[in-house]
Amino acid sequence: MRMRRKKNLESRLNDCKNILFEIRSDDKNFSTAINNKAYFDYKEIFKNDNPVHMEIGCGKGQFVCEIAKRNPDINYIAVEKSANVIVQACEKAIEAGLTNVYFVKGGAEYLPCFIPDKTIGRLYLNFSCPFPKKKYANHRLTNKSFLKLYEMMLVSQGEIHQKTDNMHFFEYSIGELSDYGFTVKNVSLDLHNSGFEGNIVTEYEKRFSDLGQPIYRLEAYLK
Repeated sequence: MRMRRKKNLESRLNDCKNILFEIRSDDKNFSTAINNKAYFDYKEIFKNDNPVHMEIGCGKGQFVCEIAKRNPDINYIAVEKSANVIVQACEKAIEAGLTNVYFVKGGAEYLPCFIPDKTIGRLYLNFSCPFPKKKYANHRLTNKSFLKLYEMMLVSQGEIHQKTDNMHFFEYSIGELSDYGFTVKNVSLDLHNSGFEGNIVTEYEKRFSDLGQPIYRLEAYLK
């Protein structure tokens, strides 16, 4: 079901324009659209040369805002498709006075148009849509088509950190990552009972954990 458009959405988005970029492309075929480069200038955006990490599917911004608070010497790019949702994330960052978070509204398919090659140190995929029907597998953010894009953006030895509540999606992700050539490490089949320190609980994560569902987590990198 489509989410109802929030009241005053356009004016709220406009209030966030200093930290929000909207991907617009007339070319709906991302495989050709990404040939048209318009790379971000990180120095201009963040006013520093700090490392850049990224979250794809940032939701209302709970994770990225908290991790940005904890790591002021790292810059974060947070990506989300939904205007209704990303506006709340932007407002949360503004309210917290964060200067090391920049938001991108749009699909991950188009990121290589704007993200310079080999500049992302870490990529977070928190509770991505699992697209359970097999015919939609190519929409999953750990599908090999997306892994190819991540390889373009990640620095050498850059890592992907994934969390999900969906066991089948997690198994699929491990298979796709391994088949592509990623080394998978620090796999947890029950994150909240694993002793892992420093976990930042997302909105979805709390919901699923409160229901008693295990949270699955992994890290992966290309040699």
